[in-house]
Amino acid sequence: MRHWCRTLCCRCPLCCQCSVYRWCASGFGRPTTTHAAWRATSAGAAATTAFAASMTDDASALARQEIAFCEQVLAKGGASVLSETLKGIAQLESWTKYPLGEVFDPATGAHWFYHSHSTIQGEHGHFHTFLRPNGPDGPIHHLVAIGVDPQGRALRLFTVNQWVVDGDWLDAQSTIALVDRFDVHMPQPNYLVNRWLTGMIVAHGSAIAALIQERDTVIASHTPSDGDDAHADRTLEVISQHTLL
Repeated sequence: MRHWCRTLCCRCPLCCQCSVYRWCASGFGRPTTTHAAWRATSAGAAATTAFAASMTDDASALARQEIAFCEQVLAKGGASVLSETLKGIAQLESWTKYPLGEVFDPATGAHWFYHSHSTIQGEHGHFHTFLRPNGPDGPIHHLVAIGVDPQGRALRLFTVNQWVVDGDWLDAQSTIALVDRFDVHMPQPNYLVNRWLTGMIVAHGSAIAALIQERDTVIASHTPSDGDDAHADRTLEVISQHTLL
């Protein structure tokens, strides 16, 4: 549940302790020169860093609430994020990307699809999430995959090698910078599914960043037996993972 006012607010502790914060956070103002100068001091920088961390924790907590809300609303109708993603599919085919046509939000560049080919016990399949910063015809960067069980409950987060999704590879720092931009507001296949996925990315942002960093560490140290590029080594598929259940 992202609040647009936070993108306008300067988020500094000085503002939070005065009436300017209420004006700034409501979206009608921006940081003043005084606030910018204060944040540039050592005390201001330290306080702002601490405050940014608290804002990250707050965003994670709100995202978890949104995840729970989406799951509860779907459950009231006897549905789940998985059943809504596969709604209308009479026969599930391994490796086929669902929903048909995939999902892309042109306003944010967020992109995702679901498919099932898992050999992990208890896992039905997984959502692959991407960011297309330059639109649908530009490069596509894989962020993280989310494995779910047959009831649509998230089991794990994991990163994959480049050959798996044939995306445009970015180093860890550049990939992590895109994670916070994954925000889907689309009606297909179901708005609640899209908000659930967005919530998962926000709620587990720190874990996802760590997975992406580990991904690059593994790739850098991996030497394929045939001497080929590590990004194309078919023996290296899942690179890093984090268990949720």
